[in-house]
Amino acid sequence: MVAALILVLSAIAIPHVLVSVDRSKGRAAARFLAGRITLLRAQAASRGKTMAMVFERDRRGIAFRVHEDGNGNGVRAADIIRRVDVPAEESVRLFELFPGVVIGVAPATPTDDPIRLGGSDILSFTASGTSSSGTIYLAGRDGTQWAVRVLGATARSRVLRYEPESDAWVAPF
Repeated sequence: MVAALILVLSAIAIPHVLVSVDRSKGRAAARFLAGRITLLRAQAASRGKTMAMVFERDRRGIAFRVHEDGNGNGVRAADIIRRVDVPAEESVRLFELFPGVVIGVAPATPTDDPIRLGGSDILSFTASGTSSSGTIYLAGRDGTQWAVRVLGATARSRVLRYEPESDAWVAPF
């Protein structure tokens, strides 16, 4: 009887625990990305040159890589292709660090593009502490939607979570 009761309680509790774990991974991935943005801002200031987080889309999803300005005109797609603006780090795929979380859009989210940086997939940071503005969206396995917003004037980032019930973005902390 005791074993049956333990099995029933476990069957009830395990799905709730798994949802909580998935939500924690989404929050951790969003905080990780916001932390990388903060670090990149500091690197641009300390090196005295423009640094950028370049988002790369391929069949496996979206990855990001940090590039350094090589000729003093900012990090540009054409300069990346010509290898003037060189990679400062290897590509990072969030789903490899946080299984179940991707740079993407969950079904109920009111946007269709996971990288909203104007007309570009490059988030640039200047030596003076400013950046391009925009939002990067992350989708969790449990359907949660996260956003990392960057304000250009200060280059500061903010993590938000979308609540479909209220159709609002809220601070998760």
